[in-house]
Amino acid sequence: MHALKFDWNPVTGIDIVGNFKLHFYSLMWVIAFILGWYIMKRIYTKEKMNLEYLDPMFIYVVLSTMLGARLGHVLFYQSELISQDFFSIFLPFKFKGGFEFTGFQGLASHGAAIGVIIGMYLYRRKYKYKSLLWILDRLVIPVASGAVFVRIGNFINSEIIGKGSGDFPLGVRFIQDHYNEYEAVRRTGIKNVQDAYNAIANNPELLEAVPYRHPSQLYESFCYIFVFIILWYFYSKTPKRDRTGFLFGLFLVLLWTVRFFVEFVKEPQNSERADWILNTGQWLSIPLILVGLYFMFKYKPKTPVR
Repeated sequence: MHALKFDWNPVTGIDIVGNFKLHFYSLMWVIAFILGWYIMKRIYTKEKMNLEYLDPMFIYVVLSTMLGARLGHVLFYQSELISQDFFSIFLPFKFKGGFEFTGFQGLASHGAAIGVIIGMYLYRRKYKYKSLLWILDRLVIPVASGAVFVRIGNFINSEIIGKGSGDFPLGVRFIQDHYNEYEAVRRTGIKNVQDAYNAIANNPELLEAVPYRHPSQLYESFCYIFVFIILWYFYSKTPKRDRTGFLFGLFLVLLWTVRFFVEFVKEPQNSERADWILNTGQWLSIPLILVGLYFMFKYKPKTPVR
């Protein structure tokens, strides 16, 4: 088997004006949300639901996802921001060390999951056409498709990288992770950051220092394609669609099991806990998997779904 190894040094966005830049990572989130809206529209059309419910749901999902993901990242992985750069928690800007537009960065999937559940609870309190679990059973399908694009965005950004791949036939050298912007400019003497990275990519000596790593973002993204396919199959081809809570539980089990195992080849995001038997992402995944198993095999609705 031939080794599939390559260097990763992409243009991560398009410069607009000044420090403002259209990040491709942010664009992946936009694609995820738009695609999710169309999938939900197809589901609601199939079930003859009023499509007027979709627009407010979209707003609730976007806000709760982004807020939950951001707060989750800060609480689980970067709590120092609370004291060091508080306003960057809620705004797409970095204030410490100079003002800079950063776009959507520092987002945790566990926080996003909790945020969406809370958001749908609030949505359900206002729009009472179906039960909360009925909505979640269907919403998890577009959520799974969106996860595919979010992890592609992580790969484009050279973030949430994998551990060293050693002799494994698949490996990627993340140049922009190994050399931060300051280091790239210092080592090459080139002020333009992207040009500096390009110079490193063409410098055998500097490139040699960059280790090959597992493209854990692509592993995860690829697995999420199958999570989406499995959920869609159970929804469209089996009677499990009408078993309240089953699809929601199946989603939790599949997605967080994928996350649990991919974490074994991923660098810990919280360095203080790197020496634990399991890392933070794995500890957070276990209760979500258990909740999913409960909804798949134990949960019985107390009242009929309206």
